[in-house]
Amino acid sequence: MLMLGFCVLAPMSDAIAKFLGHYVPLGQLLVVRFAIQVVILLPLVWWARQRFWPGRRVFWLLGLRSLLHVIGIGAMFTSLRYMPLADTLAIAFVMPFIMLLLGHFVLGETVGPHRSVACAVGFAGTLLVIQPNFATVGWPALLPVLVAVTFALFMLVTRLVAKTIDAVAMQALSGVQALVILVPVVVLGHGTHPALQMITPDWFVASLLLALGVLGTLAHLLMTWSLRFAPSATLAPMQYLEIPIAAVVGWLAFYEWPNGLAAAGIVVIMAAGLYVIAREQMLSRHPAL
Repeated sequence: MLMLGFCVLAPMSDAIAKFLGHYVPLGQLLVVRFAIQVVILLPLVWWARQRFWPGRRVFWLLGLRSLLHVIGIGAMFTSLRYMPLADTLAIAFVMPFIMLLLGHFVLGETVGPHRSVACAVGFAGTLLVIQPNFATVGWPALLPVLVAVTFALFMLVTRLVAKTIDAVAMQALSGVQALVILVPVVVLGHGTHPALQMITPDWFVASLLLALGVLGTLAHLLMTWSLRFAPSATLAPMQYLEIPIAAVVGWLAFYEWPNGLAAAGIVVIMAAGLYVIAREQMLSRHPAL
């Protein structure tokens, strides 16, 4: 139920970001998103008496993780301005295949022929989704690929530090680091680029900004808490529920629906991704395969 909550709240947060992207500059959108994360999570860290300050090596790795988080969310918010919600999310779900390749080339993990073929099929499905969007909006259709690469690296770094710091404390510290990165860029770059402008929102936009930060933070907390009660191999297939839920949210909020080619690509991506997850589960039980 916790992972299902994540799969519902995350597309809702993305839908709000898509709407706000037409009214609020990207820099301000990101600052508010991470500021609300810090405001929510720091009291939780204090209440749970978690260790907030890790060692120097972990601190710098978390800094890299925070930078990747900022780039990934920034690319996601930008792509949502131009593309349907479900299409954007489906292309970003090429991330598990990229993680598989990074695990092979960076961590030396074995990737057999079954998963290699599934990766190729998943990338083919991604091209099916990109093609009609690229024809319509041009280069922004490639931004979800940047999201996938960035978050694959983000997850790789997370795997390196996850056992050394509590998940909530990690998210709180990452929020602080993200603000340290973002605030000087927005302040010093004010007036030099439209994405770095600042606006005074009306009450409606301000309420949506608050909802964006709360939903985004709560969604990731639900995912983090779900991993305390069930292994990731059990929960990973559920995350693909995000795509059909995003399609429904996109239709209700923006009257968007994937066209025939993009819908076929989404099905291919989901099938290939679920096969990779099933193969990982089988190999964990029977390594000889």
